Amino acid sequence: MTKRANNLILQIADMDNIMLAFWKAKRGREMKEEVKEFANKLNANLLKIQNGVLEGNIELGNYHYFKIYDPKERVICAASFPERILHHAIMNICHPVFEQVQLFDSYATRVNKGQYAALERAKQFQNKYKWFCKLDVRKYFDSIDHQVLKTLLRHKFKDYQLLDLFNRIIGSYEVTPGKGIPIGNLTSQYFANYYLSFADHFLKETIHVPAYIRYMDDMVLWHTDLSLLSEIKVKFVNYIETELKLKVKPDCTNCNEKGLPFLGYVLFPNSFVRMNKHSKSRFASKFKKYSELLNNGSWSEKEFSNHVTPLFAFAQYADTLEYRKKLILAQETGQGALTE
Repeated sequence: MTKRANNLILQIADMDNIMLAFWKAKRGREMKEEVKEFANKLNANLLKIQNGVLEGNIELGNYHYFKIYDPKERVICAASFPERILHHAIMNICHPVFEQVQLFDSYATRVNKGQYAALERAKQFQNKYKWFCKLDVRKYFDSIDHQVLKTLLRHKFKDYQLLDLFNRIIGSYEVTPGKGIPIGNLTSQYFANYYLSFADHFLKETIHVPAYIRYMDDMVLWHTDLSLLSEIKVKFVNYIETELKLKVKPDCTNCNEKGLPFLGYVLFPNSFVRMNKHSKSRFASKFKKYSELLNNGSWSEKEFSNHVTPLFAFAQYADTLEYRKKLILAQETGQGALTE
């Protein structure tokens, strides 16, 4: 076992670190009332966080819940602003420890390891291997087992005060008894990525799959031999369900020529990419909505551009030029949104 990280709580509680965490937490939220109120008594509030970390009695669990429906219905659990600062303060210091556990082909919550980096890597494997197996976990964040997570954290962290803080953060939320971490928290993103990293190492180092990518709980395995891929898949799923106490959805195993569904796209050999049906429908619906907001004066051209630019960037990654032309023409002529 590698040496466990120790003596981190003092670094987390360092006032310079907490101040940095404040600036990170308030980015893009400066106009919110809770941020303004916190900033009005900044030194006193930061000192309160520092003392809470050092004394082990910082207040946790002040969550605000709301739903989003993009791309599917999810309950988002937003921490209070002081807790957001705490989460940034923790991860400012602990990020390197979590990072050293990750495989090269683990993506999400990592620098230069976002959605498109994962897609580019997947395109390489689609060109190299004949068969793929796509897996994901049923209700992943809601299913993470508290006791398993706490045990896994002890594999990398020795600082008992930090472990106690981790335990209190984990225990501040549950979907069912002893299970679930809140979608929306910075700590949850790190915990979730860390949790499945143990499955990553089992897959690569014990059962030796030749090619593999994980983007949070979206996992793809590749092989030149279908029977060997099937054997590896069975062992991998068994590890995830037995050791990590998660439930894996039915797999999608196919020849790469049929197209790999991954992160909103379908990837084919020779780097040919399509948007999947759901992404195409969502793209058309959003473009129609944004255009209406512009045309009825609810949005300025700048607001329209701020929303449409990333929307079209997503579409442009795939072979959608003709579709985009038809969509724009349909909108200009008042025909409404296209879905195909």
